[in-house]
Amino acid sequence: MNSLKKLSIVIAIFALAYFLPATNPRLLGAIQESLIMLKDYAQKHVILCLVPALFIAGAISIFISGNAVMKYFGAKANKILAYLIASVSGTILAVCSCTVLPLFAGIYSRGAGIGPATAFLYSGPAINILAIILTAKILGFEMGFARAIGAVLFSIVIGLLMEITFKNEKRESKNEIIYEESEEKQHLLKNGLFFASMVFILIFANWANSDNVFFHSIYNVKWILVFVSYALLNFVLVKWFKVNILYSVISLILPLIAFFLFPSQPLIAFVIGIVLTTVTSLLSSEDSKMWVASTETYLYMILPYLFIGVLVSGFLLGMPGSNKGIIPAEWISNLVGGNSLRANFFASVVGAFMYFATLTEVPILQSLIGAGMGKGPALALLLSGPALSLPSMLVLINIMGKKKTFVFILYVIVLSTIAGLIFGKIII
Repeated sequence: MNSLKKLSIVIAIFALAYFLPATNPRLLGAIQESLIMLKDYAQKHVILCLVPALFIAGAISIFISGNAVMKYFGAKANKILAYLIASVSGTILAVCSCTVLPLFAGIYSRGAGIGPATAFLYSGPAINILAIILTAKILGFEMGFARAIGAVLFSIVIGLLMEITFKNEKRESKNEIIYEESEEKQHLLKNGLFFASMVFILIFANWANSDNVFFHSIYNVKWILVFVSYALLNFVLVKWFKVNILYSVISLILPLIAFFLFPSQPLIAFVIGIVLTTVTSLLSSEDSKMWVASTETYLYMILPYLFIGVLVSGFLLGMPGSNKGIIPAEWISNLVGGNSLRANFFASVVGAFMYFATLTEVPILQSLIGAGMGKGPALALLLSGPALSLPSMLVLINIMGKKKTFVFILYVIVLSTIAGLIFGKIII
């Protein structure tokens, strides 16, 4: 039987090679599109989004005790507080479905309950204030309001459903470092400033431009705010992580010089800052070395799967709005017209598998609605799309296993379908 199986695989591979439409323009376009999407993702999201998130995840894994995580997100934690914190996290972070993965992996590995952890996983990319404002402005107030309410409710409901589904499953947190309560209080200021500096770097480095006066004013000084946050991080590293003050000064001066030499390319200064922070941490205390080592662990856990997922997503659907994937956009538009169960379900599934960079879902939906997409399916896609993607699914399987990942995806798709149906009935 084993021989027959191997022979079948060989025959299948041969048949694929023999009949491969190598010169088909659609196939060639889809291959090119997958490579373009990978390049776009690497250029726009890895350095500014993923790398800071990996450093935060590494810090969570090392410096946040299992007791602290269990206190707020564990099985015996106050449920109302746990879900409240998890459900509003997206308003603070405003990250995409891939960037939230290292943060989720960090708190999940420290022993967070599956319910609050998945509530955080959904809310991180879904409850993005700027995206909701943009949705209301471009797609209408009703759509923006429905998206905001739906995203908050979904994060709580999905978390509760995951908790109920896996309530009898026990697991142990990895690499747990348990501090005594007195020691934990002593580390509160240190950890607070340490994490705040990195979160601020993540937020301000990815701050998008907007017509809103407040958001636009912050955008104009975003790199100044990034540098201030980076200076705070260096202060923490010197004071509590025993980094040599000379190393710290060099780590501050060199990015600043790079920024003034190349003001139109702030990414150069940002990369220099990342490299210097890594090097100075490796040359310093055991704590800082453990931080870099933990960050490296999450890098290997997440990045390869993300790249594979981005390639596959680009091949199937192409870059957002390009219509050059192997699946024509017209097929999708024709299947999501009206407000039928099929249309809403299909929109939820497509949204769940398609990769959306932060804010790109709004112009894409604007085009799809113009092509005949119903408002119900549009909301369904808005609620499933930013929270999930094929790349994030592959990573989630590696973090929490196939069963939990499948159930999480199922809940997102089903709830998005129901919300789309209800919204489509109300808004005609």
